[in-house]
Order: sequence, then C-alpha cells, then structure tokens
Amino acid sequence: MTLSSQPQPIIPEQQTFIHDDAVNKAKRAAEIQARIQAQLLAKPNLLSAFGGTAVDKAAIGPQSTGPVALILDEEGRTVDSTGRAIQLPVHTPTLKANIRAKRREEFKQVQDKPPEEFSDASTFFDPRVQLKTAQRTKRRFKFVEEGHYIQMAQRLRTKAQLDKLQKEIFQVAKKTGIQSAAKLALITPKKEVASDEVPGVEWWDAVILRNESYESLDAPVEQNAEGAKNERFEGITNLVEHPIQLKPPADSTKEVPIPVMLTKKERKKLRRMTRRETWKEKQEKIRLGLEPPDEPKVRMSNLMRVLGTEQVQDPTRIEAHVRAQMAKRQKDHEDANTSRKLTKQQRSDKKVKKIREDTSDGVNVAVYRVTNLTNPAKKFKVETNCRQLLMTGTVVLYRDCNVVVVEGGPKQQKKYKRLMMQRIKWEENSTGGKASKEGKEGTSEERESSIYKCFCVWEGTVKERSFGDMKFKLCPAETFAREHFKKHGVEHYWDLAYAQSVLDAAGGE
Repeated sequence: MTLSSQPQPIIPEQQTFIHDDAVNKAKRAAEIQARIQAQLLAKPNLLSAFGGTAVDKAAIGPQSTGPVALILDEEGRTVDSTGRAIQLPVHTPTLKANIRAKRREEFKQVQDKPPEEFSDASTFFDPRVQLKTAQRTKRRFKFVEEGHYIQMAQRLRTKAQLDKLQKEIFQVAKKTGIQSAAKLALITPKKEVASDEVPGVEWWDAVILRNESYESLDAPVEQNAEGAKNERFEGITNLVEHPIQLKPPADSTKEVPIPVMLTKKERKKLRRMTRRETWKEKQEKIRLGLEPPDEPKVRMSNLMRVLGTEQVQDPTRIEAHVRAQMAKRQKDHEDANTSRKLTKQQRSDKKVKKIREDTSDGVNVAVYRVTNLTNPAKKFKVETNCRQLLMTGTVVLYRDCNVVVVEGGPKQQKKYKRLMMQRIKWEENSTGGKASKEGKEGTSEERESSIYKCFCVWEGTVKERSFGDMKFKLCPAETFAREHFKKHGVEHYWDLAYAQSVLDAAGGE
C-alpha cells in the first residue's frame, strides 16, 4: 500500500470553525491596539525620552504592525531614527534568592561600617546612661554550706513548738478567766511565814501595793512627768474585765428538722401517685420504641378471652405456654423480694442505728439502788438489757446497798427505767415464788430480809460518760465502794445512794 501525496479535502464544518477562529483573533488584536493607542494619548511624556512627540508616535503607531528594529551606531549604542542615543531600561530579576543575596550584602555593609561616636556636645547624648551590651550572664555554681538546711528545719520545728505552747497557755488562761498567765504566780505568797508571826503586809495585799507597805496608803498621790496622777494601787483601774461567755454544751447549734408524719390514707395516696408516674414513664418509653411492650398477662381464667382462636387450634401448647408464663411471673416476684431483703449484717446495723442515740450534747445518767441483787436471773437482766440498749455503766454490790449506774440517751433511759421499776419483779425469790412474808409471829430480821425493792436515786444530764461497758464490782466495805466511784470522778453517786440506804434503815428500825 502506498501513501498519497495529494492533500485531503477540508470538511465544511472544519472550514467554518477555522474562519470563526480567525475572526475572533482579528477582533482581539484590534481591541488591544485601540487600548494601547488610548494609553499613549493619555500619557504624552512617555515617548519624549525616545524622541518625537506623543502625537508623532501615535501617528506612526498604527502604521507599524511589527516590532521596531534595533538601531545601533558605530560605537554599539542604541539610537533612534534621528541618531540620538537611547537608554534602554534594565530588567531586574525578582527571584527570592537574588533578593536574599542583596539583603545580605546590605547587612554586611552596615556591619562593616564603624559605629558613630557621640560627642559630649550632642544634645541627644546623656552621660548618666550606661550603655551595656545585651549579654547573657554566666551561671555559676552556688554551693550550700553544710548543715544549712538542718538549721532551717530545726528553726521551723522550734517555732512550731513555741506556737503550740502559746496556744495551750492561751487556752488555759482563757478557761481560768485570767488573760495573762504571768499573773498566776502573783497570787501565791513569796515566802513562808510562821503561824505566830504577824507580817508587815499580807501577801494578797503585797500584789497591788506599790511599795509593799501600808504606809504608802497615807502618803499623797504623786504626779508623773505629764502632770497626771499615778494610780494608788498597781493593776487596779476603772476598767472591768468580764469573763468570756461560753455556750452551754447541751444546746445544739444545728436546726433540727421536724419530720412530717403522714396518715395511713396519705401514705396510700402518695404510693398510688408514685406508681402511676412510673407506669406513665414506662408507657412513654414503649410508645417511643425505647422498650419492647409487655407480653399480655394471660391466666387460666382469661385464657379464652385473650387468645381466642389460638386456644381452639392447639389447646395443649397454649396451656403449657400460659403455665410457663405464670411460673415466670411468680419467680420474678420472688426474685424482686429477695433483692430487697436485707442481709444479716444489714439487719443488725439497722437495729443498732435505731437504738443508738447521739450523746455529743449531753449524756443522761440514772442511779438506781437495789436492796438485794443476789438472784442470778435478775443480774443477767440488768447486764444484758444495758448492753442491748448500747448503754454504759457499772454495778456495785455491797450488802443492802447495791448501786446500778447507767449512761445513755433519753429513749434508752426510758426503756431501762421501765425494766428496773416495772418489768423486773424484785419481790420474787430465786425459786420463782414470792418471798415469804410472815405476820406478827415472824421476827424483825426475817421481815427485813424479805424486802426486795428498787429505788431510782437520781436522774440527770452530764457532759460526758464516766464508765465503759457495764461490769459488776463486789465491795466488802463501804470505803472500797466509794473508792471505785472516786476513781471515775463520780463519788457523789455513791454518797447519795448510801445516805438514802442509811436513812431507810434508820426509819425501819
């Protein structure tokens, strides 16, 4: 196959496209040429540097359709058509590298240039200003002397101990009502005086007398340098020092909220409203699709009414399904009850919380006197009930004066008092019957031994507890019993109970 050297014919569509392209290019060139002519007419001085006037150039401009020829003279300079030399503009490159190189050259020239010296005659020079170069100071090692931090810690410890001691002194002085602890030493005599010797000045008067003699009272009052009269007595002025008022420990600063007691009808109504709100919330979640709807509650009694035709088709399967559903509901109910049921430890804590009372504001104390406490059963009741009510106290056994002291809250004391005065039958002996009481035939000793009674000697409130867990103390003598109470700082309990016992014995005789 050979190639044809003849040109292929042009398609009419291609011919039309080429013609339109040429017309567009001609229009664009005419627009550019007109814009150039308008700019030249607006700036007549632009062509004066190249010779001729702007009008001549504008007249020549439209006739030249190509670039102007470059004319050089014999020396190689660029000249115009009239022969005058033309200075062509030099293009300056704008690359970043060239700009940076130019800046480095300028900075180097500035650095190499010597600094200008300011003369004293200059009005802009202040000799008081010290010119310092911005230099970083050298960091040197700073060695700490041996024992520096140990001494610092010791000073801190000493200061803390001194502050603590000052606080203790201030508290003691505050309690005693004397603001200055140094005055405590002034109320004691300075020297021992014999019993038959009459001192010139009593030691309590020597504290306030200036010259430590009664003769100074008759002397006239002297005046100081300012002209004011000196005080006749030292430390006595017209000022009155009032003791600090303390709040009673039994008064509570917190407001106790009064609980609202609802009736049975109100509690039922509140429970009904709460359950109604819970049911509405659940229905809203089912309506929004957050929870699946509950299965129909089917029982054997409403089986036909709920299921209808399904029961007729397969009654055996439907009955098994209903019974399984009933068993599931029963199991869920029992599981819910089991989850709400308290454990053994929780039940014990709940009981203790119900019995325990707050005794921070004051402790209620009761003192009982029992004529005969030899029965083991009654001893067990006295001790066990005290521990069950979470109370503290002690029992002192001494012949016909057995003292029982219990400490606790008001409710605890109320229950324990009912135990001691009503529940325990003191007249019953160890065999379970009543103590024999003979008439006139019996002797006085037998009638006295048949008396079994309990008396409430004293009830009151104290600031804090004096005893721990209840314990029995057998005392062979009255001094041992009183010493036991004195050891705890409440010997007046024994004095009161023993005095009443002595009075009852004297009245019986």
